[in-house]
Amino acid sequence: MKSLISQNKPLAMPSKQLEWLNGSGFSDGTWPTFRDQLSAANHWPLTSAPLEIFQINLGYMCNQVCKHCHVDAGPDRKEIMTQETMHHCLRAIQFSGATTLDLTGGAPEMNPHFRWFVEEAAKLGVKDFIVRCNLTIIVANKKYHDLPDFFAKHKIHVVSSLPYYDVEKTDRQRGQGVFGKSIEALKMLNVVGYGRAGSDLKLDLVYNPAGAFLPNNQKGLEMDFKAALFNDHGIHFHQLFAITNMPISRYLEYLIASDNYDDYMDLLVNAFNPLSIDRVMCRNTISVSWDGRIYDCDFNQMLELKSAVDAQHISDWNAEQWHSRKIVVSNHCYGCTAGEGSSCQGALSNE
Repeated sequence: MKSLISQNKPLAMPSKQLEWLNGSGFSDGTWPTFRDQLSAANHWPLTSAPLEIFQINLGYMCNQVCKHCHVDAGPDRKEIMTQETMHHCLRAIQFSGATTLDLTGGAPEMNPHFRWFVEEAAKLGVKDFIVRCNLTIIVANKKYHDLPDFFAKHKIHVVSSLPYYDVEKTDRQRGQGVFGKSIEALKMLNVVGYGRAGSDLKLDLVYNPAGAFLPNNQKGLEMDFKAALFNDHGIHFHQLFAITNMPISRYLEYLIASDNYDDYMDLLVNAFNPLSIDRVMCRNTISVSWDGRIYDCDFNQMLELKSAVDAQHISDWNAEQWHSRKIVVSNHCYGCTAGEGSSCQGALSNE
């Protein structure tokens, strides 16, 4: 079947996504709903834990169009966070109690206010300041070539996607030439001290499966990545995060187009791991969209599933409401609880 993936335009949201997630296959009893699974595991309703991670999407613009991207990011996306919304975020972070600030996109560096925001946010003294860099942005244009030095100056924790340690699998998922550019960027990060043993400049990589299957054991994958990248390219990094592909956005379109949807949902449902529930990221994270709206996680953000709070915008953020809310779930949440579990920080359980 011909691919339904649009290479340059955002997919229709959210009607097509919700039709597949909440309709056929679940309503007819083919699979138990995610809410049913939580109830059976005595975790319904799923409630919030103390806030630890403040995750902000600075915009959907990106220099890449990756086939698995749950954001539908690309060069033609115009959604970009304004400086006014960034001011609201800074005020909320200051009083949130969060210990981790996590900037994502698209390519967050393509936001015209990115460097200003990093400099202002760094003054808040959060314990872990993450920027999710796609690596190729560093070598895409001269104006980004100094990013490794900029990151190092502000002690940014760089988390970067690299689907695999060979060219074929990486380029198939992320585009022609991406692997070579990623290797070049990783070497530039290593030169300024990122990823080296004993260095406080943290460099972690993210692995997403290239097909309709779950990640292998995260620790085993990390050992393979470290050996291959060092032996073949002399590259160092600290940790590998293995993340399950969520059945939403471009990846959902791939599953439907390749007739893998039913098999993949079977896989997720049958691999449900109740031990991962306590650590799913929606419990300790706030996700802020480019326009300032707030969600339980960035997957819910992409599906426009509103959080169960009265204050829906970061300018009105209410700490008490956020800390006492019930988490909004749907059937895509199986992706976070399958196998070892999955979050933006990688696997949740080794059981």
